[in-house]
Amino acid sequence: MRIVVQRVKSASVLIGGETAASIGNGLLLFVGIGRDDTEEDAAYLAEKTAGLRIFEDAGGKMNLSCAEMGGEILVVSQFTLYGDCRKGRRPSFTGAMEPIQAKALYEKFTGMLKRYFPAAKSGVFQAMMDVHLVNDGPVTMLLDSKKLF
Repeated sequence: MRIVVQRVKSASVLIGGETAASIGNGLLLFVGIGRDDTEEDAAYLAEKTAGLRIFEDAGGKMNLSCAEMGGEILVVSQFTLYGDCRKGRRPSFTGAMEPIQAKALYEKFTGMLKRYFPAAKSGVFQAMMDVHLVNDGPVTMLLDSKKLF
């Protein structure tokens, strides 16, 4: 699994012009699920995301997690994180998991994340979404369950 983590002042997802979910200060997670990903990958990244200390403490040092600073989380599925652009000009998505299995794992991940953030929100899997965000920093981190070191 791959996650692009963005620290935001606000974020929202619109589907067909209607707001599906929105948050204030917190994290916007773009989640991609690979062909070989498992529940163990989802559990690892849910815990990693929950404990990620990328918010500043009183001294201005990145020392607080989203939960410690009272932030919110918005999860958005993004299979294009598995786009491979090494050959040709059109990306290949053969590394992404098939949609039916990916949706199940995406929902498992979101459920695991809700253990840490009961009010976590999400977009709609496989929907065309407009994502609006105000980056904070900007601070952007990349998490990959296959690159544990």
